[in-house]
Amino acid sequence: MTDQPELPPPADPGQRLPARRPDAQPAPVERFTAAPSAHAFELTPERAAGIVRQSSSARWVGFLVTLVVVLFVIVYYFYELGIPGVADSSRFGKEIDAQAVTSVERGYNIYEANCARCHGAQGQGFANSAGAPTLNEQDKLFAHLNPQYLQSVLREGGRYVCGNAKSLMPVWSNENGGPLNYTQIDDLIAFLRATNDHTYTVRDPSNNEPVVDPVTGKEKTFTGWVDPTYKPAAGATPFPDCWTNAFANAPSGAPSSPAASVAPGTVTVKISAANIAFDQTDVTAPADTPFAIEFTNNDAGVSHNVEIKDSTGATVFKGTIFAGVATQTYSVPALKAGTYPFNCTVHPSMTGTITVK
Repeated sequence: MTDQPELPPPADPGQRLPARRPDAQPAPVERFTAAPSAHAFELTPERAAGIVRQSSSARWVGFLVTLVVVLFVIVYYFYELGIPGVADSSRFGKEIDAQAVTSVERGYNIYEANCARCHGAQGQGFANSAGAPTLNEQDKLFAHLNPQYLQSVLREGGRYVCGNAKSLMPVWSNENGGPLNYTQIDDLIAFLRATNDHTYTVRDPSNNEPVVDPVTGKEKTFTGWVDPTYKPAAGATPFPDCWTNAFANAPSGAPSSPAASVAPGTVTVKISAANIAFDQTDVTAPADTPFAIEFTNNDAGVSHNVEIKDSTGATVFKGTIFAGVATQTYSVPALKAGTYPFNCTVHPSMTGTITVK
């Protein structure tokens, strides 16, 4: 029989883990040194009143900020879109008008650089089927030369007008390989459709500054071609889509239009125009009595008229614009004594002076 060591008796169940933790000893000093009032959990009446006052002030500040924002939005709305019933109070409308003027002035430079050599500086073109068509005639501008039509011609070229594949009119839009982008096309059309009741400034395309005439020292200006008051005669035939047809049966010279009825004894002043210039640049008329102007337009296919202005530049008389070769008689109301400049509305470079005495 083998001797085996004796095992120790089983431990008391009360002595098994976890072992009993020793009793906690109090800290040698207090952990917090603040005053006992700082450890209170409830708010004092003074502190509660201060929180209420702060909350009330915050609400007032929030209300005032909201009110300021609302008032700003309302004021800015009327500043942008205008006050109802008050003319010219819309900044947005003024900006649109300013951009329209800028577009016409840019279009003028584009026309001068690309179109004037064929269609003429004033859109007078050539009154025959071998040259470029006239652009400044009111019957064309009234409906035929509308923005959509001009857009198509500039995009497709001369073949769009008469179906002539050999047309000298090139493609201008870069959509089809031309040199002008869509903004330049829009500016060019804006110039072609500009009205003659507004004066525009000629600007240097390199810096957009006004161009000054070295002779007069004044800024150069121009007016549009479209007469907003023009109405075609009743039963008038629409201008043909193919402009060459306009000269197919045209005689070499058009007869003069019948003279207007002039009262006996009325003084008649004769003025004529040729080669985009007035033949008479200094004429005389009676003061304080109506008189007549017999105006002869000798430029075939080119539209002219006589527009009289006072010393401030305001128009006192504006004759009907008509194409040559033709003659019309204008009845001019009585003018006070003085010097009155006159010009052609379509071609502002055509100028003269009427001395009323």
